[in-house]
Amino acid sequence: MKTDLVKGFKDYEGDAAEDREFLRALIAGTFEKYGFTPAETPVIEYEEFVKGENEKDEAVSDIFRLKDRGNRDLALRYEFTFQLKRLMQNKKLPYKRYQIGPVFRDEPVSANRVRQFIQCDIDTIGSTVKDEAEILAAFDELFRKAGIEPIILINNRKLLNEILSDNNVKEKNKEQVLREIDKYDKLPEKEARENLKKLEAENVIDCLKKGERYFIQFEGYKEIIELMGYCKTYGLKVLFSPSVVRGLSYYNGSVFEIKAKGINNSVAGGGSYRFNGIQSTGISFSLERMEIVSKLKLKKDKLLVISLDQDRAAIKLAQKLRSKGRIVSVYYGKPSKALEYANSYRYNRVIFVGAKEVKVKKFKVKIMKTGKEESLKI
Repeated sequence: MKTDLVKGFKDYEGDAAEDREFLRALIAGTFEKYGFTPAETPVIEYEEFVKGENEKDEAVSDIFRLKDRGNRDLALRYEFTFQLKRLMQNKKLPYKRYQIGPVFRDEPVSANRVRQFIQCDIDTIGSTVKDEAEILAAFDELFRKAGIEPIILINNRKLLNEILSDNNVKEKNKEQVLREIDKYDKLPEKEARENLKKLEAENVIDCLKKGERYFIQFEGYKEIIELMGYCKTYGLKVLFSPSVVRGLSYYNGSVFEIKAKGINNSVAGGGSYRFNGIQSTGISFSLERMEIVSKLKLKKDKLLVISLDQDRAAIKLAQKLRSKGRIVSVYYGKPSKALEYANSYRYNRVIFVGAKEVKVKKFKVKIMKTGKEESLKI
């Protein structure tokens, strides 16, 4: 039997799994602090629902397709946002939800790109510009807690569409032009210009480099100014970046891209969209990308109670410590292997339980990092 991992998938256990659970708890706690409630949704949906009206989007083209015993066309979810079309029904507005869970994309694999990853979403259904600022503030607080200094870039799809119309870009080319603008920061400028020239939109890049005197004529830019004002109320610094597009075509207003100091790739993104006739907004990021840039390290006080032929006493001591909220395991093996075991599983301290210790109700505690010893009285 083959037990190798499928390409693009990973196992997480031990220290790595603990660190990931710690980050999940941090994410959930921060989002709940801002009034967002959790949701869980199926990983498998009807293919038609997964694709929606966005079949040409790159992420949608990479979905995993499958069939069940009834020969129905199904797919693994590639994100959470489209599932909000179902969750939002009959909800009092604004409906504020967050979700953390696995999503799947059948795409080429690289060092930082896998086919299953943990996506973290925060969305407000029935949003205004004030809700957009709140979501950015919640995100900013979360990343700063994780030791990441975020750089929040904002733009507006309305502004981009107005600029394309001002440059007489043909309607049939607009979607592809937006895709090319989205690649602008990732390609040499000469290549970006050549790609846009094929779409008769080479002047767009020059327009994006113009200052406020050019942008102020457009309604989309006025929305950016309003968003920046509310962000300032939150004590939040955001930067206007006219080349930020975001790949998914359902965005219809503000769009966000978040970078972190010291890395080139974006760590999160999102924007505003309309589902079921209701204006909404959200941000999404992967736990894996957050792990790469996070400077936060898990600090757990884990105790290992080592039984020296005093198993029942060791169990009683462990239960007493657990009742105080401690993280405790009991080791019943050979004492000579106990410290090796403690190091392997990152136990901070070990407690020896022998006949003498049980009799005097005083136990020797060894601090693994320093080798120093303390005593514990019961």
